[in-house]
Amino acid sequence: MKDTLQARCTRFVEARDIIKDTFRWESSYLPPVCANLFCAKDMLPEEEKLRACRELINRNTGIFSSFRGNIRIPLACMLSMEADPEEKFQQAQELYQALKQHFYGSDYLALAAFLLTDYDCTDERLSRGRRLYKMMKEEHPFLTSSEDSIFAVLMAWSTQSDETLIQDMEACYRILKERFHDSDCVQTMTHILAMEEGDATAKCERVFTLYDAIERNGGKYGKHYELATLAALAMLKTDPEELARGMMEADSFLAEQKGYGFWGVGKKQRLMHAAMIVSDEYVPHDTVDQAALTGTISLIIAQQIAMCAAVAASAASH
Repeated sequence: MKDTLQARCTRFVEARDIIKDTFRWESSYLPPVCANLFCAKDMLPEEEKLRACRELINRNTGIFSSFRGNIRIPLACMLSMEADPEEKFQQAQELYQALKQHFYGSDYLALAAFLLTDYDCTDERLSRGRRLYKMMKEEHPFLTSSEDSIFAVLMAWSTQSDETLIQDMEACYRILKERFHDSDCVQTMTHILAMEEGDATAKCERVFTLYDAIERNGGKYGKHYELATLAALAMLKTDPEELARGMMEADSFLAEQKGYGFWGVGKKQRLMHAAMIVSDEYVPHDTVDQAALTGTISLIIAQQIAMCAAVAASAASH
């Protein structure tokens, strides 16, 4: 394993444990996803800052606020990395109100508001996002829901036409469904792929190539909510074999850590966590440009969607 990847794996576990100890009564699915937010920036969480930012959210929102849903702890983590958390959260709340003029309120919309505070969110762009969402809904009325609104907003920055974006999503959907059968998760993948310009067949082939490379290296990647992270990872300009080898090395490391053994996280979720760690090696997290929109933010959203899906599934089973 490369020294940099070894260091990221070690930092990931350390960050996970700090977050788990700080927020003891929260879902067990939260700490790993939150830990990767810090690993992506080569940082470790600080318990005092985490608690202060959670209180900041609670103090400035009502009990039924979307900022207090499944994304409250991830938001607290991201706020704790800011130089001025109060100002950042105020900006997110203001943008959320602007987004609500075009979309129904939801956890995902609140996440979009936070992630897009550094971008030029004009009313024209938000209106375009709403238009794209309606076009998605027309194509898949039963699949399209609140989680898709965040991608619709991101697509508003695309230089491609609305029609081209929708056609690309539909082409990707048909191709991906040949191998992955969870319709809802496949649709989420198409949103991520649509934000990357290029031929639909070629983009889907990159996903399949990475999936097969993981299998050749001894892994079995999940075919449900884990797929969004795979799609975002496949869009990186990196050799799939190199990504797959890194994932399996990270997976082997995690398998030996507390919380990933027989009674811990399942193998498919563990491999998704390995994918998250490996992504940090290749994504330019410190840039604020179109590449960041389609790279960094796509990965963050994919991970948050996977987390929310896992939390919801866990709650439903009890």
